[in-house]
Amino acid sequence: MFKAYMGLGSNIGNKKENIDNAVDMIRNHKLIELKKVSSYYETEPVGYQDQDWFLNVVLEIDTKLKPYELLEFCRLIEEKLKRKRIIRWGPRTIDVDILLYEGFKSKDEKLTIPHPRMTERAFVMIPLYEIAPNIKIADSNISQIIKKLEGEKIRKINYEG
Repeated sequence: MFKAYMGLGSNIGNKKENIDNAVDMIRNHKLIELKKVSSYYETEPVGYQDQDWFLNVVLEIDTKLKPYELLEFCRLIEEKLKRKRIIRWGPRTIDVDILLYEGFKSKDEKLTIPHPRMTERAFVMIPLYEIAPNIKIADSNISQIIKKLEGEKIRKINYEG
């Protein structure tokens, strides 16, 4: 089993339901063990601004899937939840990204791990810090990375039930 971290985001339709459906698909995969789920965080859009705020979570998983197999599973979730790729960084029902994968680094066109720009994004780093406060990314402690973040608005959302 390999430890991996995944980022999920949604800003179209019922955002919480979209994320919960994606988490359920991950939880129910026979080669994945869901270990931790961060709180929900509402964040302003980055890049393309003319869209609703996002709801985001980060997951820690153990998996027997190889990195490219996990990527294919992420794309399958997006397809099942009707993700449309129209505008770069634009609105989406769901976004499922592999952030980190134990023992694996890649910079190819299809899969870049660690996820590019993740250390610049509060919507990734804050929920990741919540579930993995001692993790290192590119030889930096996550707490050091978070101290350098600025500008992006983010707030924790508490759902009842």
